Amino acid sequence: MPEGSLFLAVSDTTPHLTWNLLADVAEIFRYQFMVNAYMAGTVVAVVAGAIGYFVVLRGSAFGAHALSHIGFAGATGAVVLGLNPIFGLLAFTMGSGAAIGALGTRLRSRDVTIGIVLAWTLGLGVLFISLYTGYAQEAYALLFGEILGISVNEVIVTGIVAGLALVALVVMYRPLLYASVDQDLARAKGVPTLALSVAFMAVLALAVTDAVQVVGVLLIFALIVTPAAIAVRFTSRPPLAIATGVGLALAFTWLGLAIGYYSPHPVSFFITTLAFATYLVVRVAQAAPSWARTAGRP
Repeated sequence: MPEGSLFLAVSDTTPHLTWNLLADVAEIFRYQFMVNAYMAGTVVAVVAGAIGYFVVLRGSAFGAHALSHIGFAGATGAVVLGLNPIFGLLAFTMGSGAAIGALGTRLRSRDVTIGIVLAWTLGLGVLFISLYTGYAQEAYALLFGEILGISVNEVIVTGIVAGLALVALVVMYRPLLYASVDQDLARAKGVPTLALSVAFMAVLALAVTDAVQVVGVLLIFALIVTPAAIAVRFTSRPPLAIATGVGLALAFTWLGLAIGYYSPHPVSFFITTLAFATYLVVRVAQAAPSWARTAGRP
């Protein structure tokens, strides 16, 4: 069932906006599935916005994107075994993240490693789908996200996974920041860059597992990469950039859920569109003065 149609299972009439803003906000939280969606979305936005800064700083955007696709193979494998797809997703992203971090520490070798692992796991995903005789609805829902279908138990699991990722990120914050800015100097100073690379990819796997439930495998950039990419254009101070990325991720998620509640279209579409539109506006606004100076030259 598409996300936007979930409300129809609760009510015979589609909700409509009114001139009473407080009433409209209260209407959103009338049903438990929206409360669950906001709780899960908030947790996911915080962890995605925080780790997204290091993803952008380390040039690991392709890694975040690849881990989501790798996780889909794990989700389909779990369905074949009769397990919850989230457990398969988490197992594959964690395992592949650790392998990618261990085999490739520099950008070029890391991208090659990611491409190799991604190709193999996508092949596994195709195999698992062919082995499943029914329709793997839960696994396919992970492709585009199904935040309006999250249960209370899944909210709890999401919170636990996000908590583990945030704690790990706080523990490794200083050495990870050092290694991300200048890996060679950090290694010369005795920072265990290889261990940090493995640990970071494992934490990224946790964040990807969380974010997939909101925006899906195919739209993972919306929460992990885009808010951080916008934030680093405003400030070079890491704490402020992380806080800005988290704030933007929260804004995109909350607004996307609110718009999706009053629309028959998928919530993930609105979240990704808000993120893309904001990034586009920021890029154009920052480039406009340069364009104007160029146009004014004889």
